[in-house]
Amino acid sequence: MIMPMIFGETSGIGYIQGTENYTFMKVFRLVLCLLFLTNFAMVHGQRTDRFDMGRDLLLANYNCKTDVDDLHSAAALATILNNAQYSDIQYHAVAGTYGIQEGLYVPPNDLFELAFGDNWTDAHTDRNAAVEKVKRLVSDVLISGGDIWVAEAGQSDFTAELIRRLTDEMPGLALKQRIHVVQHSDWNEEVTTTEDLAYVKLRTDYHKIDDGNAVGNGTPGFRTPEFSNWEDYLSDPQVLAIWKLAVKTGKKYNGKEGRYNNEAVESGGLDFSDTSEICWMFSLEDIQDTKEFFERFGE
Repeated sequence: MIMPMIFGETSGIGYIQGTENYTFMKVFRLVLCLLFLTNFAMVHGQRTDRFDMGRDLLLANYNCKTDVDDLHSAAALATILNNAQYSDIQYHAVAGTYGIQEGLYVPPNDLFELAFGDNWTDAHTDRNAAVEKVKRLVSDVLISGGDIWVAEAGQSDFTAELIRRLTDEMPGLALKQRIHVVQHSDWNEEVTTTEDLAYVKLRTDYHKIDDGNAVGNGTPGFRTPEFSNWEDYLSDPQVLAIWKLAVKTGKKYNGKEGRYNNEAVESGGLDFSDTSEICWMFSLEDIQDTKEFFERFGE
């Protein structure tokens, strides 16, 4: 007589406990799913605030008009890329990304071929074709999950056209979160087409950092008139050859035929101030000046 009652009560308790366990597991799984999605969004959506060497692309845009400092900046980038820590990153250089400034172009082709091999594009000869070529490279990286980091060693006219075409081709992609533009120079902004600069600032993750021409302002200062013994710091023959060609070409065109006269170059020193942008991307702001740059990357 008692057994059925006990059995019935036990079954009821088991049913209630089973229901509670089932509900708990559903909630537990939901919480795990939400935690996973949140972590995925942090890693793959908002990302960290600097360059991811495992999947991002560095796009180094050099105006080469009319200052010869871009020659030194290109050599400095090649020096960084020669370092084992940075030798495997994805990068592409573009020459001729100038804006509305007056003056003659500084031909960098021989230097860029020596420094970057096939990883560069000539936007001076044919800007339309250059934008299309770079757009394909950038699109591939974006599709694969990488972000684009633009070191604007000059004006933003080229970048603006690139963003317009990417927007037309990939309207569903959040370019504001995926393309990061870094600029260090007020003058570069002043001689960018006004509409283009406004468009780039609106459509990308735009960073205006402190000027790389000065020391002690939070970014490296790489304009050094008195630094002429740079050869003493370079042990790699390829990097040495790149710098020799950069310095030689700089002297050839500096101040010639109305081009800007860079006094640091004229005095026998160096000016690769645009490289402060790349240092910022790579979290290398602790480098103070030209001497420290060569001490770190020369060997």
